[in-house]
Amino acid sequence: MSAPLNLSVVVPLYNEEESLPHLVEQLLSALRPTDETFELVLVDDGSSDRTAKVLAEVSAEVPEVVAVLLRKNYGQTAAMAAGFDVAGGEVIVSLDGDLQNDPADIPMLLAKLREGYDLVSGWRHQRQDAALQRKLPSRIANRLIGRVTGVRLHDYGCSLKAYRREVLSDMRLYGELHRFLPALAFIEGARITEVKVNHRARQFGSSKYGIDRTFRVLMDLLTVWFMKRFLTRPMYVFGFGGLLAIAASIATSTYLFVIKVMGGDIANRPLLTLAVVLGLAGIQLFCFGLLGELLIRTYHESQDRPIYRIRETLRGGRAG
Repeated sequence: MSAPLNLSVVVPLYNEEESLPHLVEQLLSALRPTDETFELVLVDDGSSDRTAKVLAEVSAEVPEVVAVLLRKNYGQTAAMAAGFDVAGGEVIVSLDGDLQNDPADIPMLLAKLREGYDLVSGWRHQRQDAALQRKLPSRIANRLIGRVTGVRLHDYGCSLKAYRREVLSDMRLYGELHRFLPALAFIEGARITEVKVNHRARQFGSSKYGIDRTFRVLMDLLTVWFMKRFLTRPMYVFGFGGLLAIAASIATSTYLFVIKVMGGDIANRPLLTLAVVLGLAGIQLFCFGLLGELLIRTYHESQDRPIYRIRETLRGGRAG
């Protein structure tokens, strides 16, 4: 396309051979009537069915389609990251490939984004999933994630989201971090909101999510919490903990020393072992803090990564 791209729609796919033709048809029906210049970045995440073949056929027939075929199944986060890297639009929208997200909601997300937000997240307020297996765990997870990250959204798990390109350009995704994109964007200073979107029952295939995913999400949640609180100051957590342990070791050792001077026996006291352990642990934690500070310095300097983000600059009353 000769015109600059306004919009890139990124869709990770895994074993969605039946859903894929319907998805492309619905996306085109939703976006072609608009004034957007757009592309559909469809990422096959190493599917074991005919998804890659169907995707190749669709890309040969539909000029808006950009097909990305990964070598193997890396997971949803990696597939989304690959789509984000390939996407060329000023605005990027993501959604699932199982037809449960409604492409007709995309213009609504774009309109909300252009009210001045950096990220608009979908909220499946009438979710068409099993109550006990999917909805209840999701509700608990959303509250926990909101409390830990400080970004309170009703539905972190909804893949239907709209982003400004500059928000995604600063992020490196791994693990299950695609679920935490709003929290990661918030760390970078993004303005975030959510809108109610449609949610439809699955028409083809079965869910790819299992109970093991819950534990991976919890581990990544701890990572996001640490990044939010101590990304640029790891010494605050490791160094402070180390100093507390060293102080406790010194206090315990002083107490035992006084007892020894007064003629007491300290050889069989558990406090002696505790004092030694606290001293060693404190030194180790303090060293971890120093190493963390050096790693953060290397991280920022090697990538020329700024420690701040400028939203706009006003010169003589004009925004730049």
